[in-house]
Amino acid sequence: MNKQAIVFYLINIVGGIGVLISYAHGLLTQVELRGDLWGAVPESIQSYYTMCMVLSALGYFFFTAYIIIFVSFDSEHIFGTFNFSLVNLFYAGFIIPSAFWISMTFTMMTDPTPVLWVGIRSVLFIVGFSAVGLLGAFIFSKFDKSSWLYYAGIIGLIPFCVQTMILDALIWPIYFQR
Repeated sequence: MNKQAIVFYLINIVGGIGVLISYAHGLLTQVELRGDLWGAVPESIQSYYTMCMVLSALGYFFFTAYIIIFVSFDSEHIFGTFNFSLVNLFYAGFIIPSAFWISMTFTMMTDPTPVLWVGIRSVLFIVGFSAVGLLGAFIFSKFDKSSWLYYAGIIGLIPFCVQTMILDALIWPIYFQR
């Protein structure tokens, strides 16, 4: 197995476990603050968030499966120039910061500081830009487009980008009570 493959699997497995553990730990230890994660997001759009979260999670499996099956880890055709390390950078950009968001947000609720708020906003934008970057890689790279999984990957990346860049990075901070 080559170096890029090892990095990809480590980011997804170790990072993914880190995200799940951070969310489980936060939600189990901060029971009284769970509802405050919404901030003042109107109930009328909370259902869109929930729907988009589910579609994003499903989409992750489609675009990741496409990458594992159809994109060579030795690839040098990402955006026509870059090698697979760019894909790893995008994955690291949306997985690693995601492991920190919930604990940072709970801390913001109990001990708010302007620096922490900038950190939370930075985490959200890193995740959003990384998701959009991966969508761009799918669309503008010379990936094999003969499989239904390519199109399922793009369809999966769309709600993933909407969730991370629009709902999380742009809309949620407007409503979050600092």
